[in-house]
Amino acid sequence: MSERSGTVERILDTAEELFAQKGFAETSLRAITSRAGVNLAAVNYHFGSKEALIQAVFERFLGPFCASLDAALDELDGQQVSLEQLLALISGTALGPQGQRPHRVALFFRLSGLAYTQAQGHLRRFFQEHYGAVFARVLRLLSVAAPDVPPMEMFWRVHFGLGAIVFAMSGMEPLRAICKSDFGVTLSVADVNQRLLPFIIGGIRAPVMPS
Repeated sequence: MSERSGTVERILDTAEELFAQKGFAETSLRAITSRAGVNLAAVNYHFGSKEALIQAVFERFLGPFCASLDAALDELDGQQVSLEQLLALISGTALGPQGQRPHRVALFFRLSGLAYTQAQGHLRRFFQEHYGAVFARVLRLLSVAAPDVPPMEMFWRVHFGLGAIVFAMSGMEPLRAICKSDFGVTLSVADVNQRLLPFIIGGIRAPVMPS
């Protein structure tokens, strides 16, 4: 690894940890540079701004995920895909090599939750510009897999599902510890995911309440 790439990775590693712990607004560039052992000029040189650094943190997770998901969806092109198959594909791709690293899984989902709960309008624009086509493709497949769910209802159910996913996955380590303490069972990330998927599928398929 070159000195330049090593510096970039160190800044990103530090930034994602601090953002996840304290939030975007509460984490200063000075705190990141101090923890990473670099000067502010290095952050400005490699990223240009705090907003760009936040985007780069997400890109490190979302870039490989969306590329892999897009390629997997290409292989299914023209096939009838069930809701179970689609969500299993998405979750399996999202976990990917991180599945054996619970801390990395929790970190990503904690950051994802912050992207919704903290005012970061630039992130929505960034997501739409870079990953909007893949997200739209998933939504189209969801509407085909659950044709009885109207678009606005699907919007809410997807976000209810994301809320459950973010909570369960960002709290992965303490929840697994509680499960081991209370039930004497040690669950892997994959085990938790297998329990979470039927819950999400059931929520999407629930009867539509009359308007």
